[in-house]
Amino acid sequence: MTIIDEILICANQLANAGTKPTVALVKAKLSQRAPLATVITTLKGWQHQPDFIAPTINEEQVVNNDSSAKNTSELLESLLENGVIKKVIQQSLALELTEMKKELYEMKLLINNLSEQLTKK
Repeated sequence: MTIIDEILICANQLANAGTKPTVALVKAKLSQRAPLATVITTLKGWQHQPDFIAPTINEEQVVNNDSSAKNTSELLESLLENGVIKKVIQQSLALELTEMKKELYEMKLLINNLSEQLTKK
């Protein structure tokens, strides 16, 4: 089972229980770690499938792994065309930049305070 399948299963389980699947709820429910961008992009394309709540393995799926890769590829192409991936990356970078600016500001304050203390002595 791929991480995307697990995300979809978690989202369906939450929706079946009457809870709106959010990034935080799905991420907390996953059995393995997943990049935040993967969870977000998968949920953006998610459509409720009430019966898809557990991994299913049958001979056809084993034989047709190429079709699964094709579906994933089509999903990624769709997300690229809609600009979803670009938006997620931009949001992620903006958050990182904001955090870095905050840390830089705090470091400047510490340096200024230390400098003032040294000049007073």
